[in-house]
Amino acid sequence: MKKTLLFLSIFLLVLSCATNPFTGKKTMAFVSNDQLFPTAFAQYDQFLNENKVVTGTSKSAMIQRVGERIAVAAERWLDANGQQGYLKDYKWEYNLVEDPAVNAWCMPGGKIVFYTGILPVAENETAIAAIMGHEVAHALANHGQQRMSAAYLQQGLAIAGNIAIKDDKSRQAFNQYYGVGSNVLGMLPFSRKHENEADKIGIYLMAIAGYNPDEASELWKRMGAKSGGQAPPEFLSTHPSSEKRVQNLQAEADRAKAEARKFGVTTYRSLGKF
Repeated sequence: MKKTLLFLSIFLLVLSCATNPFTGKKTMAFVSNDQLFPTAFAQYDQFLNENKVVTGTSKSAMIQRVGERIAVAAERWLDANGQQGYLKDYKWEYNLVEDPAVNAWCMPGGKIVFYTGILPVAENETAIAAIMGHEVAHALANHGQQRMSAAYLQQGLAIAGNIAIKDDKSRQAFNQYYGVGSNVLGMLPFSRKHENEADKIGIYLMAIAGYNPDEASELWKRMGAKSGGQAPPEFLSTHPSSEKRVQNLQAEADRAKAEARKFGVTTYRSLGKF
C-alpha cells in the first residue's frame, strides 16, 4: 500500500507543477489558472452582490489607491526579473466591504476585499499597504491554485488508501488517523508556509510602492494585541503566530528597503493616519 501511495504522489506531482516566480521553486498546479480565474471572478462578483460594498468614501478611495500602487510595484518587480507578461490574465479589483471582521482576502487572479473591521487595527495607510502587499502576494504566488491542488492530493491519497486497504478494521483506522494527520502534518504547515511567503513578498512590494516596510511588523504587533492571546497553538493554525510574524517581518524590513532602492525608492510616504 505504501508503495502505491508513494507512486501516486510522485506521479501527480511530476505531471502537475508550476514555478513560483518569486522563489523559483516548483509548486503544485493540478488546476490551471485558465480554469481557476474565471470561477474566482464569478464568485467574487457574487460575493459583492450579496454584501454591502463601501463606495464614495475616503477609506474606499484609499483601498483603491493602495491596491493600484501595490499592483504597479508587482509589475515592476516581475518585469525587472524576467517575468514580463506574467500578469496578463490578472484582473485587479479592490473593494471595501462593511463587515466587523478583522480580515482581508484575495481570490486567484487579483480580486481583493478589505473588511471595515480591519481599519481600526491598521490605523494608517502604510499598514493598509502591508496588508495589501500580503494579499496581492497570495495572488501572485498562486497560493489559491496550490491550496486547491493540495486538497485534491489529500483526497486522492485518501481514496487510494481506501482502495489499497482490504481489511475493514485497518481501513477504519487509516481513515481516522489520516484525516487528522494529513491536516496537522500536511495541510496546516502548507498553509502557514504560504502565509510566511506572502508576508515576505508583500513587504518587498510595499517598499517598492513607496511605503515604509518597518510598519508591517508594527501592524502585526497590533494584530496580536487585538487577538488577546486567544489564537490556537501555531501547529493547529493555518497562520503563523503573531509573535513569529513580527520577528520575520522585522528581519525582512532592511532587505525590503534594499530591494526598493533598486527601483529608485529611497524615501517613504508618511504613515497616513486615519
